[in-house]
Amino acid sequence: MTPMNRGTDYAPLTAPVTSAEMSAFRSSDRARQQYSAVPFVIQGVILAMFFVVFGVIAATVLSTLARVLFFSSPRSGPGDLATVVPFPVIVAGIVGTIVVSAVLVVRRANGRYWEKLFRMDGFASANGMIFSPRDPEPRYPGAIFSNGRNRESRDHLRSVTSRFLDYGNYRYVTGGGKNQSTHNWGFLALQLDRALPHMVLDSRANNGLFGGTNLPASFQKEQVLSLEGDFDNYFTLYCPRQYERDALYVFTPDLMALLIDNAAPFDVEIIDSWMFVYSAAPFDMMQPAVHERLLRIVDTVGAKTLSQTDRYADARIQDARANVVAPAGQRLKLKFPLSAVIVIGIFVTAFAVIPFITAALSR
Repeated sequence: MTPMNRGTDYAPLTAPVTSAEMSAFRSSDRARQQYSAVPFVIQGVILAMFFVVFGVIAATVLSTLARVLFFSSPRSGPGDLATVVPFPVIVAGIVGTIVVSAVLVVRRANGRYWEKLFRMDGFASANGMIFSPRDPEPRYPGAIFSNGRNRESRDHLRSVTSRFLDYGNYRYVTGGGKNQSTHNWGFLALQLDRALPHMVLDSRANNGLFGGTNLPASFQKEQVLSLEGDFDNYFTLYCPRQYERDALYVFTPDLMALLIDNAAPFDVEIIDSWMFVYSAAPFDMMQPAVHERLLRIVDTVGAKTLSQTDRYADARIQDARANVVAPAGQRLKLKFPLSAVIVIGIFVTAFAVIPFITAALSR
């Protein structure tokens, strides 16, 4: 596999940008067709409305306070502020100041938004990729891509030549009302040549306080496979039962070393013909170091995974030429959530106890 970060041009992310360049970019057909600012405009309008409402409330409170201080005083005279400056002027001045401040804030944020688009678009063009600020419902089989609603990839880059690569950020929403939560991830998706058993490397570096996984899916412990050396200090490997030898075929000592050196802070999932890398925090896509690290993972871990699996075939499939994994190896078995066990236990206990309580009360 040809290293994808060899000769990568990071200048578009850091080089000075002139107002003329920004103006030309914003008025270009490319920007108008591919980069819609509608979501940002909506946010700006909401922010401006908030400032206006806040300004009206603040002006009302201040004018009332001024009225009490000036007009209710027996010593107030023609030279007092309340007499010299009419109250409508005071209110209009306060509201106007707040509205102007809101407009300036929105304009500045809008400028930063378009500068990010300009830089990311330039970086993508310089390195043979396509940039997209947001795309709904990415069709990936990985663990984070099937949860919640309002699923979308954000600020992500896709390759346009050679092997398919996609990396950036991902967001989805769970719950509702006061319990609504927005989940943000960084991700990397690399397409492989061969279909492989479902395997997950759960990084120990990003787990919770008590060692619980940060991934949205939990897998049955019977599927944990211990590997040699100190690899288990960095990752917990899950693979389907009866596929242990297949996992050892993939995760050779040299691949394990590359994973420790380059991907230890991240979770890694191999599923179907994909390799995914997950970050518990979204990537700052304006930082060259972020791109450099992710592309290094592609060039090391990804390249080794490809070379190691280029002749893999599931022995359970009769046709050795078929690029497919038997059903038993296609998906890991999920752990039943502890919260669900507790809720079910409460209901079962309640239904078992209610008849006795009813009988006791009816005596």
